[in-house]
Amino acid sequence: MLNVVSPLTASEEQVVTEVVDCGFQVHSVLGPGFKERIYVQAFRLELHSRGLSFECEKSIDVRYKGWTIPGQRIDLLIGGLVVVEIKAVPKFIALHRKQVLSYLRTMNLHVGLLINFNSVYYKHAVKRVVL
Repeated sequence: MLNVVSPLTASEEQVVTEVVDCGFQVHSVLGPGFKERIYVQAFRLELHSRGLSFECEKSIDVRYKGWTIPGQRIDLLIGGLVVVEIKAVPKFIALHRKQVLSYLRTMNLHVGLLINFNSVYYKHAVKRVVL
């Protein structure tokens, strides 16, 4: 087993672990085959049932040189720490990871999760993205 030093604090790691487990519960109950919005709603319900604070469809401003461009939204922001991008696609593509990295840079955050509920096995459905 590899031991990788995390750039996150223990409390941040705990939030990430809890969020990953929320996704596991949703995936276990629903499995693949639904539209993305169904998984987003189920994920929100799971977060709420655990008392985790979150923001949905959070608007963020994109910085370009000296200007601010509004209009971008992220699926979920958990505890002000973790960006979660939910997908229901056949498989992840490189652009999905780049999307989360862009959100992290824009929001000055360090960790995001990509969760693809269209995956048969949850271990293949969740990807951690650290900046």
